[in-house]
This record gives sequence, structure tokens and C-alpha cells, in this order.
Amino acid sequence: MARSPASTPAVNGAATLATHLYDRLRADLLAGQHEPGGRLAIEALCERYATSQTPLREALNRLIADGLVQRREQRGFVVAEVSAADLEEITRTRCWLEEIALRQSMALRSAAWEEALVLAHHRLARTPRSLREDRFDDNPDWEPLHRAFHRALISGCDSRWLLGFCEQLADQHHRYRRLSAPRAFAGKRAVSGEHQALFDAALAGDADRAVALLHVHFERTARLILDEDQRFAAPAG
Repeated sequence: MARSPASTPAVNGAATLATHLYDRLRADLLAGQHEPGGRLAIEALCERYATSQTPLREALNRLIADGLVQRREQRGFVVAEVSAADLEEITRTRCWLEEIALRQSMALRSAAWEEALVLAHHRLARTPRSLREDRFDDNPDWEPLHRAFHRALISGCDSRWLLGFCEQLADQHHRYRRLSAPRAFAGKRAVSGEHQALFDAALAGDADRAVALLHVHFERTARLILDEDQRFAAPAG
């Protein structure tokens, strides 16, 4: 049976609302606004996001597919857990896939790819990680520029599937990086220097060096989290 024209706006409106909720929840999950392993109570979320249950459940089910939400027997929806093993697997897999994407981008290098990379690095390099020098105060402008730089590095690989997988892993890595940001700043990790070296190697066409630097960059972040965040500490005894 053909859908009546009168029903289309309502259907589209529900889909738009679910997408809007998905975007808001995803951003909050990636920003650490919901504690890993914490229960996502439907009633509380409806109140927090000023919505109804149907679009909210649709958004949560989409987030399950993204690996940011889990569904548990007796508990309903919960925020995806974090663990040392999970972080190590994410880091290892991201290194594998982004190595392929970076090597291919460099092999297929074009003027457009170089220009995008130069612009992305310039914008990132001139943006401080912290709004204060004496203590960590998250600069909201830095993270989108950081993501744009890493995306620019691999953007010329000519595979939307590969880029999609890399983007999903970057989201997962971001959840963990939020845990390390204050400690990275306190330890004066030279993140800008790591980005500069990676940029220089990529632009110079030295694929082996660029890949090695990319691996070290990702692995250093994972090690910092695992060494300093108490939730990953080995039990005493």
C-alpha cells in the first residue's frame, strides 16, 4: 500500500528527531559526559534530552552499532565499558588500518591532498591544547582541529570504506584520550612536536617514517592512559 502524503512529514519528523538525539548522545558519550559502564535509564534520558522514548530508543540502538552503548539483561542500555584490553585492541587495529590509509594517501598524493594537509596542520599548530598554561583547561577548539589533521593525513587513500572504519576507531580512541588529556598536559607531552614530525614526514614522502611516527603517536597515548589512570591499575596483592 502506498504511503499517504499526509503521513510523510510525521515520519520524517520522527527520523529527524532520532538523528538529532543520536548526534547529541554520541557527542556526550565521546566527551565523557556519561560514565563508562553506567546505566542509561530511559526515563532520566528523556528528561535530560527533553524527548520521548521512541526516538530515544532508536538513537540508543544506533549507538550500540557504533560500539558506544551496550544492552544488558536486566539493566537495559548502559555506556560501553572501558578496559585495558579494549584500549590495546583499538590502538593496535587503528595502527594497522591507518598505516594502510596513510601509505595509500602518500602513494596517490595530489595537490589537493597536500593543500588539505598543510591547512589542517597549520590550524592545529596555532591552537593551544589548554586555555591556560599553569593547569589543564580544555580548549574546545583543539579537538575538532586535531581530528581534522589526522583525517587529512589519510584522506587521499581513495577508499570510503577504509576511511569509515578509521573514523569509527578514532571515535573509540577519543573516548580513552579524554581520560589522558589532563595528565598529558601536566607531563608536558610534546604533542605538537609529534604532529609536526608526522606532518613533515608525510609531506616529504617518507612513508616508512610517517607510519612509524603514527604508530608511536597512538601507542604513546594508550600507554599514558594505561600507566596513569587508576581504573586500569592492576589489583593489589
